[in-house]
Amino acid sequence: MKSHKTAKNVQMYIGAGIVLFFVLVAIFAPLIAPYDPLEVVIPRRLQAPSSEHWLGTDDLGRDNLSRIIFGARVSLTVGVLATAIGAATGVIFGMLAGYFGGKLDSIIMRMIDVLLAFPGLLLALAIVTVLGSSTRNVILAVAIFAVPGFARIVRGATLNVKKLEYIDAIRAVGANDFRIIFLHIFPNILSPIIVQATLNVGGAIVTAAALSFLGVGTPPPTAEWGAMVDRGRAFLYQAPHMIYFPGLMIFLLVVGINMFGDGLTDFLQPKKSR
Repeated sequence: MKSHKTAKNVQMYIGAGIVLFFVLVAIFAPLIAPYDPLEVVIPRRLQAPSSEHWLGTDDLGRDNLSRIIFGARVSLTVGVLATAIGAATGVIFGMLAGYFGGKLDSIIMRMIDVLLAFPGLLLALAIVTVLGSSTRNVILAVAIFAVPGFARIVRGATLNVKKLEYIDAIRAVGANDFRIIFLHIFPNILSPIIVQATLNVGGAIVTAAALSFLGVGTPPPTAEWGAMVDRGRAFLYQAPHMIYFPGLMIFLLVVGINMFGDGLTDFLQPKKSR
């Protein structure tokens, strides 16, 4: 058991290190990117990795390393903001449904069931197609996709906490529902919310990259990893580096987030993990 816990701790630290690396890259992108990610230089198009362009160039002569560095900003922004919006909405719906129950619970959970009836990517694709391609709309679409997961987890946790004796005692001394929900129930269900949020960021990044790959995500010329992979498809045999490197970044970042989230689950919910 101890060795398992130690392995989980190591996994969490490795994941945190990977995520921290990408966060620092995103923050300091203007300082560390060797070239302007939007600079078009046709004579240097489709160059293989070299000492001048470490990850090569794309079909417009733009430096791939610089675009990948700035692309980290887009991916992390979409992942974090979409998760934050989805979590805030799902937590409110979940707590209201779990605490009040009855008709309100039925109405909210039927709405959640409707969202769950659609595959996540298909739902996000439909939303972005209707609203139009933009980073803001991608964030909104991915956030809506995240709401059901948070709502169901929070509803279950709320149902468990509201049965505890101290909640009855607080209600007996005259505390209103708002105070009970947000000052006494919410702090006691933070652990599953944090774990779900951490794991959801990785899924949000993949979904956003998939939307860009399908041509309905962040519009060009903004550097975005999914869009870079999509653009590189036409040059797969001529310049495979256009696909390999942004695809590798998506893989590394999502793996890092999942490793951190998995380790965090054991840290915050030790009884459940055992």
